[in-house]
Amino acid sequence: MEAKPTNPNPAKPVDENSLIRQRREKLDALRAKGIDPFKNKFTPDTECNTARSGFDTGALPEGHRVAVAGRITAHRDMGKSMFIDVRDQSGRIQVYAQKNVLGDDNFHTFTHLDLGDFVGVTGTLFRTKTGEPSIKLEAFTILAKSLRPPPAKWYGLEDTEIRYRQRYLDLIANPEVKDVMLKRSAIIHEIRNFFHERKYVEVETPAMQAIPGGAAAQPFKTFHNALGCEFYLRIALELYHKRLLVGGIDKLFEIGKNFRNEGLSRRHNPEFTMLEAYCAFGDYATMMETVESLIKHVAQNVLGTLVIENKDAEGKVTKTIDLTNWRRAKYKDLIREKAGADWFDVSPAERRQRAHDLGAEIGKEYVDYEVTGAVFEKLIEPTLIQPTFVTHLPKELVPLAKLSPDDPTTVEVFECCINGQEISPGYTEQNDPIAQRATLEHQAGGEQQKLDEDFLVALEHGMPPAGGIGIGIDRLCMMLLGQESIRDVILFPQLKPK
Repeated sequence: MEAKPTNPNPAKPVDENSLIRQRREKLDALRAKGIDPFKNKFTPDTECNTARSGFDTGALPEGHRVAVAGRITAHRDMGKSMFIDVRDQSGRIQVYAQKNVLGDDNFHTFTHLDLGDFVGVTGTLFRTKTGEPSIKLEAFTILAKSLRPPPAKWYGLEDTEIRYRQRYLDLIANPEVKDVMLKRSAIIHEIRNFFHERKYVEVETPAMQAIPGGAAAQPFKTFHNALGCEFYLRIALELYHKRLLVGGIDKLFEIGKNFRNEGLSRRHNPEFTMLEAYCAFGDYATMMETVESLIKHVAQNVLGTLVIENKDAEGKVTKTIDLTNWRRAKYKDLIREKAGADWFDVSPAERRQRAHDLGAEIGKEYVDYEVTGAVFEKLIEPTLIQPTFVTHLPKELVPLAKLSPDDPTTVEVFECCINGQEISPGYTEQNDPIAQRATLEHQAGGEQQKLDEDFLVALEHGMPPAGGIGIGIDRLCMMLLGQESIRDVILFPQLKPK
């Protein structure tokens, strides 16, 4: 028999204050008996899922004694016996308690445990009549008393607002949410393994910067009291990494937080995790190989497959992403396919009108290359479900990249698009200090204070030719784990305070 979660009738109002009072009374009663859950200690020797799966596979025989600890997530009282589920990070296992084994007093205490309490249990493995791997309880230790009841709908916390604000309740009530977060951790672990195997050096660079650079974005501003000056939370990792290339660290990577004071959406969070990596003597083609190999490595080692299936709530496959087949296409060719073969031959006014007719949202202030960019972002990128390297972007979009030798209106840049969104940009880095200064001065619009002079001085000392990439960890996790919102792959997404 499997223990069933308590699932109160949602139509019947519950007085939470009354439930909290009852739980406090139970804590007082335990302490009156000399049992203080918050002072007890217990050392488990087996994880719940290890005990369960080990018994199922025969690795752990019937009668094998185990000690597990975790939270009570289900119980079923049968008079002189009782079933509970104990869950730890690995999973759950059922525990079977008998009055004639524990004794009257201990069994009475056991039956008064609540959902959410933490216990340590010791007993032997056996299988119930219904085939459920279980622990026959010999002894237990109460390790923490839950003074608040778990979410009323124990089968799954559904209020989105509560799920994000009180993520701990989401993790308790929805095991699939915890699985996503554990796989995110495994993804980051495998990213590090990949770069370490290729002899990249992991570095850490400042999150507070005097001049935010490496991207075009609105920064968060703060003030350093001791130094008496403003600092900005970084919007990108790039410029400090290039200083390290100048310093002789030829292959490097960093996984760190970036901050952009901009809007929230299904794909944007103001605080997000970024991977950047640089390889001296490489170029954009080197980094395309790196991105493809990295994503394949992560998918194979974390998910065990290179074919990613997105499923709906009923388990029906809604989308399949094949990571074995990677397309390469030039930006201009994709634009021509969508907007007409003569797109780059007509006047800017005609391009604007055509973009409008195609349904791209065009701002009044958009200059010509931004109009083309809107066609790509709104009408082309969402259709790139299968892995696609879009190469040779307009030079205005990436001022830190080298010009393409065969088309000086473009740069040696790629955007890796999967599942209808950009996963990774990469390019051949500009290492000509004179050309770089001119580009950044143009971008700054003559505002000298926006130039990172320290970076430009570093470049003048000589930077080797190099390729670089950035990968949004959150978007990569969304794609690999089949999540539609960035909030569902971040433990604590940004929310407006109550």
